[in-house]
Amino acid sequence: MNEVVIVGYGMAGARCAADLARRGVKATVVGAEPHRAYNRILLSNLLAGKVDETGVELPDSGGSIRTGAPVVSIDRDRQTVTCADGTVVEYEHLVLATGATAWIPPVEGLDPDALPDRVAVFRTLDDCRRILDFSAGARTAIVLGGGLLGLEAARGLAGRGLAVQVVHPVGHLMERQIDPDASAILAGTLAELGITVHTGVSGARLTTGPDSVTLTLSDGRELTTDLLVLSCGVRPETALARDAGLAVDRGIVVDDRLRTSDRRISAIGDCAQHRGQVGGLVAPAWAQANVVARVLSGEEPLAAYQPAPIVTRLKANGIDLASMGTLDGEHHEDLRFADPARGTYARLRIHEGRVSGAVLLGDNPLVGQVIQLFDRGAPVPNDRRALLLGRSLGSTATAQAAPTPALMPDAATVCQCNSVSKGSIVRAWRDGCRDVAAIAGRTRATTGCGTCTDAVCGIADWLSAQEGVKA
Repeated sequence: MNEVVIVGYGMAGARCAADLARRGVKATVVGAEPHRAYNRILLSNLLAGKVDETGVELPDSGGSIRTGAPVVSIDRDRQTVTCADGTVVEYEHLVLATGATAWIPPVEGLDPDALPDRVAVFRTLDDCRRILDFSAGARTAIVLGGGLLGLEAARGLAGRGLAVQVVHPVGHLMERQIDPDASAILAGTLAELGITVHTGVSGARLTTGPDSVTLTLSDGRELTTDLLVLSCGVRPETALARDAGLAVDRGIVVDDRLRTSDRRISAIGDCAQHRGQVGGLVAPAWAQANVVARVLSGEEPLAAYQPAPIVTRLKANGIDLASMGTLDGEHHEDLRFADPARGTYARLRIHEGRVSGAVLLGDNPLVGQVIQLFDRGAPVPNDRRALLLGRSLGSTATAQAAPTPALMPDAATVCQCNSVSKGSIVRAWRDGCRDVAAIAGRTRATTGCGTCTDAVCGIADWLSAQEGVKA
């Protein structure tokens, strides 16, 4: 197909362009941000000082890239998009990857359109730069929002030596992913890292001074700080689609082939709503990009997107948390183990002999095993306690659990974000990819959230040692 135009040069748009290029289709990508595409997941590492900006950049997507050119309108009759600078781009097929925007809560004294100094949202690279500018010389910070991104931001700032307080309106942290018991233990772990948590309370009023800001809470307390970071969730960016007359609910409504109500327009990533669900994680966005690329390239015209089980990881130094599935439902086995003194919590929900949901916090060497069982819908072992307590399960070990990669089955998924198996990594090695960077270039392992990097390094070291033995 010719004249594919992608609106949005974020993680979904860049991946779609790359997947199309690999299939011989050159797309034109129009991005509102002035930067090349970057890995939004790794912004917390940038905030923590673990990487610089080059460390979050995504590889070149191929095709024609226009940055700093926000699209302001779609003309479906003429099949064109118009950019803010007046440039008109024709399309045969349009892919909307407009992502989502940060939601700013209704706090008195907080103008969403003109944030005061020392106040920033945590969403984009420019937001991260703003936070870093304000954090220079700062000693304290407040993060408003105790969800996944809010805690990553808090950990990043604490890693820079700031005393951080997290304010969360719900009764426990990360309420979409974990239960109150896990939240209580997580709060204890955060306290040891210099982060104080206030749950069940929201921001009511903001006042600013020359050197600080004061957040008055809904219970009347006042917290004064050098820096306020807002991480209160996101909303799908649908204005462009809505103005063009496309079907929009919470997100841009798409079918199983990711087509909107106009069959010449697709939508993927955080802006898309598929079967009533909107996005928010990278793995579904990349899977959707792959489906669109297969359809538009003609490789698989009837390819359909099938949502995969979602695993959420909190990626912050000193915190190891994995959450998956649901903790609700009747007629489920419910197994729990808690060791608050060691910051460890494990909960498994098992339905008809299979993992239907889990929360694993702290040191559990079998977290990879649980993820594998959940992903595949495989039967759990008879000894349920082994999964809770992290005892070895022998030959069923996975990337994170195996004492040696030799015990990992080739089908074991090493990189959850890109669905890369141990077998794929081994094949890449044998094809000449002899370091992690080369393996990443071939398989895309480690290019998502980065939590699989140690496992990939371990496999590469094992293969290198095996080659030395054979020599």
